[in-house]
Amino acid sequence: MLYAGFMSETLPPFPKPQEPFDEPRVLEIGSASDEPCLRADAARNRARLLEAATRLIAEHGVAGVTMEAVATAAGVGKGTVFRRFGDRTGLLMALLDHSAHTLQADFLGGPPPLGPGAPPVDRLRALGVAVLYRFAEQLDLQLAAQAEPTRRHSHPSTRALHMHTAVLLRQIVPDADCELLAHTLMGYLDPALIHHLTRQCGIPLERLEAGWNDLVTRVTGVDAPR
Repeated sequence: MLYAGFMSETLPPFPKPQEPFDEPRVLEIGSASDEPCLRADAARNRARLLEAATRLIAEHGVAGVTMEAVATAAGVGKGTVFRRFGDRTGLLMALLDHSAHTLQADFLGGPPPLGPGAPPVDRLRALGVAVLYRFAEQLDLQLAAQAEPTRRHSHPSTRALHMHTAVLLRQIVPDADCELLAHTLMGYLDPALIHHLTRQCGIPLERLEAGWNDLVTRVTGVDAPR
């Protein structure tokens, strides 16, 4: 049996960390097709389009955000919207970029425990709680903006969260395969799972928060403060 044969083999050693413990690097959030510096008129057009999309969400929900509707609301041609964002997913991801930038600023330079100055395990707990509540607040938009499966984990905001989680894990459990362990922890915070647990199963966010803290305790071996 393939599974039995695989399990009988000696497992390879964990890979060495690719980044140093004390030098976390984050990725710039934004569409891969964005120019490094938008011209002033292009930046104004982009802001107008995102403002129009935000109004449509407030009035009609995420389902009301189509490329045609945004173009009409912004008073531009549909081609302008496609050139700026590529497709509807790109437009919705751009709407989430501001929130992603804010979260990065919080865990890079904000107050502890999410920001620097707290023990890494406390920062890891705070990161999960911050992501959990942020995603729950934006759940419809998060789900609508998810890229197709082969691109989902390569989006800059997802990679930034994974990288930061892996850096924290290396400081807590340096002998673990923190690259893969970070993916496991981030799976708990997947918007589709949060949707299922909160809206389909009726589980309150407080229970999911307690579950996250319990998961961190079991993964790191560090008990949560009482």
